[in-house]
Amino acid sequence: GFPIAVVCAWAFEMTPEGIKLEADVDRRVTRKTGRKLTALVVIIAALAAGVTAFRFLHSHHGIEAAKQPPLAVAIESKSIAVLPFENLSEQKANAYFADGMQDEILINLARIADLKVISRTSVMQYKADAQRNLREIGQQLGVAFLLEGRVQRAANRVRVNAQLIDSRNGANVWAQTYDRDLADVFAIQSEIAKTIAEQLQAKLSPNEKKAIEQPPTTDLAAFDLYSRAKSLLLKAAFSATYEPDVRKAIELLDEAVKRDPSFFDAYCQLAYAHEYLYGQTGSDHTPTRLALAEAAVQAATRLRPDAAETHLARAQYLYYGLRDYAGALAQLEIARRALPNDPRLFELTGYILRRRGQQEEGLQNLQRAVELDPRNFDILQQIALSYQFLGRYADSIAAMDRALAIVPDSVETQDLRGLFYFFWKADTRPPLQAIDAILAQEPSAIAVAADTWFLCALADRDPATAERALVAVGDNACWSEGVIRLSRSFGEGLLARMTKDEARARTAFEAARAQQEKIVQEQPDYGPALCVLGLIDAALGRNDLALDEGRRAIALTPLEKDVNNGSRVLQYFAITAAWAGEKELALQQLETGLRARQTSVMLSYGALKLFPVWDPLRGDPRFEQIVASLAPKENRQ
Repeated sequence: GFPIAVVCAWAFEMTPEGIKLEADVDRRVTRKTGRKLTALVVIIAALAAGVTAFRFLHSHHGIEAAKQPPLAVAIESKSIAVLPFENLSEQKANAYFADGMQDEILINLARIADLKVISRTSVMQYKADAQRNLREIGQQLGVAFLLEGRVQRAANRVRVNAQLIDSRNGANVWAQTYDRDLADVFAIQSEIAKTIAEQLQAKLSPNEKKAIEQPPTTDLAAFDLYSRAKSLLLKAAFSATYEPDVRKAIELLDEAVKRDPSFFDAYCQLAYAHEYLYGQTGSDHTPTRLALAEAAVQAATRLRPDAAETHLARAQYLYYGLRDYAGALAQLEIARRALPNDPRLFELTGYILRRRGQQEEGLQNLQRAVELDPRNFDILQQIALSYQFLGRYADSIAAMDRALAIVPDSVETQDLRGLFYFFWKADTRPPLQAIDAILAQEPSAIAVAADTWFLCALADRDPATAERALVAVGDNACWSEGVIRLSRSFGEGLLARMTKDEARARTAFEAARAQQEKIVQEQPDYGPALCVLGLIDAALGRNDLALDEGRRAIALTPLEKDVNNGSRVLQYFAITAAWAGEKELALQQLETGLRARQTSVMLSYGALKLFPVWDPLRGDPRFEQIVASLAPKENRQ
């Protein structure tokens, strides 16, 4: 549903001999398996998706997928992408080790200011088990060079083959094989990075050389744990399993720093994971979680107080944890001196400006981030959300199309694309057609889109379909919008309310209240949680209590401090007021939300026109005028 919520050569024997150099590696050797990541496959995948999950995109109900012409950007000579390394080890678990090798080499290269290095998120789709078209990959990523690698780990030995390819002509520029003790793996990573810099004639400052030569840890087991955790954290934030993945990553990182208390990078990742749970999910906005994030930042600061990554970690803590936007921006500015082309800095700057209500400026920073990280699926989704906040739904859908060109089988993005069309046009057919395709092609994936299915059924006043959708929801939320999460019990109450089954509605809302009250008790000063409690109390007829809770939620989440969450709390308080019979108060909240220029879901044209939650305001001239003002131009009278 709405996420807030994502493409048998080299077999050699391990030997006890020292380093082996293979300067001329034959690229004609074929691999055992692989998928050709060529433009043809991308086109075929998109067309295949078009006849299934995206069938509606070209119907008369949908809008045409935006054509994305290639960017006419000159390729810099000192630009490189490090492609995923192939794991040749017998144990599949060592795939994390190969990923870690690739990541560390990429990080080392990214430390060199004279190089343009593509981020990991943009290269992960080019899997090592695929027959990669290197010229095309170079064009897609906008780089002159590509680094490939293969890793074989057995007992206490490691063999790493690396080769540098000129993507413009396919020429093999450099290749080397390292066959060493496992304990030398970090030295191998540093040597490869320094050799690449030399091959690309990049200037390497003394500080950069020192940073590259500093191993991330001396404990290989800790490195394995860290690599596994980082893979989990790099999963798309729009994934339905993202929150449990973050919690699992925290367990792995805790074990890593327990083994090596001086593991700086692990503390940086640990801080981010805690901050994300605290500031983004809405499920753990507790002092305990914030304290864990702060402790990780402090540990990183003690280890490397002047490192750019330390300033980035502190910026993330100030943003996610304290909502100190000015402080976070100041830390990012310091980090930018050492990491001038790091997309993470532009990405976080974009999020901060967006929360300050500077939507256009935030969007510009996200666009700059995706220029540096052109295949970053998550940033493209965030750009789509920024367009949605601005009410620019055609641009939102075009950004979704670009994301789907990268990951055409993303059910979450298919779902979100249809949902954007509903918000824009008040037409449930596009999202429902996508859901029909999911049910027909991949029914096990319907849980991801079940909340959209449920909301569309409510909008269509279709109780039978709503019942089916609630079954698919399972134990998940029936609806999530960022930090606002409505439980399945709440959804049962909405359905019963629509069918005039007052007894069932009360039972369901009482169950929802018990769940939400526990959440509020754990985080009593968290506005979004209190807002949901007020909404439930209004459904139960406890109007005075509901209004008090809603007003306190507004006070705890002011628009001036956080326009994203503030607007969400405000719009749900408007529903609370409407249910409590306070029409004037509800309309005031709606008008305030619209003046904030933050087109959140419940303030969209589709929601206001069709969702039953707004029924108490229907027929009121001011409400109808608000709805009409949001209609697409072709729908206006």
